[in-house]
Amino acid sequence: MSEVDIGPDSQQCLRLYRKLAASVAIISAQGPAGPVGMTASSLTSLSLRPPLLLACLAVGSQTLTAIERSGAFGVALLSERQQALAEDFASPAGARFAGAGYRSVLGVPVLPDPLAWSVCLLTDTRTYGDHVVIVGEIIALETDSGRPLLWHSQAFALLRT
Repeated sequence: MSEVDIGPDSQQCLRLYRKLAASVAIISAQGPAGPVGMTASSLTSLSLRPPLLLACLAVGSQTLTAIERSGAFGVALLSERQQALAEDFASPAGARFAGAGYRSVLGVPVLPDPLAWSVCLLTDTRTYGDHVVIVGEIIALETDSGRPLLWHSQAFALLRT
């Protein structure tokens, strides 16, 4: 038996990964032809000092390419009212910034009215399998009140209290 044959298959791993509840965010960057962005649920805080965020983006993504070229990216944590925005940015045919509008903060597109937003300078990238881990140092942020939009078992979910 080779090392490739050891361990669970991809479908078993997907069943495990789908049990991980996560906040929903839009990762954005300024591309050569304008703003680009994508819906992501693989985002976490990494460090307080310095303030670092970590996100995972698919290898070859247009947003990843723009982040690597520009050296900066935005993160908009979505509120429970922004499911349609998450769906739009997740769809290959989505209108994205044409439908949502945005403002530029330090040259990075930031969506309106999220639960919180940040602008990060890219400090590191590492490829693991079919994804690239990006680490960014937060250089600007703003938070608001509200409840987050969540992703669990391949569906959007709301936080119950």
